[in-house]
Amino acid sequence: MDFVLIGTVALIASGLALFSGFGLGTLLLPAFALFLPAPIAVAATAVVHLLNNVFKGALLWREANWRIVWRFGLPAIPAAMFGAWLLGKLGDTERLFVLELGPWSGGPTAAGLTIGLMLIGFALLELSPAAQRIRAPERMMPVGGAMMGFLGGLTGQQGALRSMFLLKSGMDAAQFIATGVMIAILVDLSRVPAYGVQLASGASALTVRDAWLIATGTAAALLGAWLGARHVKKVTIAAVRYAVAALMIAIGCAMASGAIG
Repeated sequence: MDFVLIGTVALIASGLALFSGFGLGTLLLPAFALFLPAPIAVAATAVVHLLNNVFKGALLWREANWRIVWRFGLPAIPAAMFGAWLLGKLGDTERLFVLELGPWSGGPTAAGLTIGLMLIGFALLELSPAAQRIRAPERMMPVGGAMMGFLGGLTGQQGALRSMFLLKSGMDAAQFIATGVMIAILVDLSRVPAYGVQLASGASALTVRDAWLIATGTAAALLGAWLGARHVKKVTIAAVRYAVAALMIAIGCAMASGAIG
C-alpha cells in the first residue's frame, strides 16, 4: 500500500507542479515525507528534482544567461553542501520532545522540526501577495545564491528565494526559465552526493524498502510531469494553490510535531 500511495501522490504532485505555481520540489517533499524520515525525504526529492532539471536543461541551456548562472550559482555550491551536511547532523539526533495524545506518543527530531517549520513558512510565503512582490537588487546575487544553496541543501526548498533575486535581472521569460534551471542543476549536483555520503555513513539509515519507495516515487513523478505537459494547461489556479498550501502546512505541522518524519 505504501508503494501505491507514494506513486499516486508523486504522480499527481508532479503533474500539479506544471500549473499550480509551486515547484516540483515544493510538492514532492511533503509526499515523500509521509513515508520516509525527513533526511531521506529531502534526498529523494533532490534526486527527482535533479533528473527533471537535467531533462529541461538539455533543452533550454542555450537560452540561459551564463553570467548570472555563475554569479548566482557558484556561491550556492558550497552552501548547498553545507546545508546537506547540516541536515544529516540534525537527522541523527534524538527526539527533541515527546507529545502524548491518548494512545499516541511521539516527537520530532531536529531535522523534522526544522523542515516542518520551513514547509509552513514557504507555504505562507507562496500565498502572500507582499512576498511575491519582493525583488532583491542584482548586486546581492552572490549573497542570494549562498542563501538559496543553504536552504536547498537543508530543506530541499530553493525556488522561491531564487526567483526573488532573478526577477529583477531584466531577463526575458525564456532566459529567466533557462537560467533558473541551470542554477537549480548546480545546487542539485552539489547536494545529492552530500546526501548520499550522509546516508552511507549511517546518519539516516536507508533500507532496501526506502530505496524502492524512492524509485517508485521517481518513476511516478517523471510520468506525472510527462502527462501534465501533454494534457494540462500551464496556468495558475487559485483553488489548487490554496489546496497545495494547505497540504504543505498540514504536513509541516505533522513533521514539526513528530507525527511523521
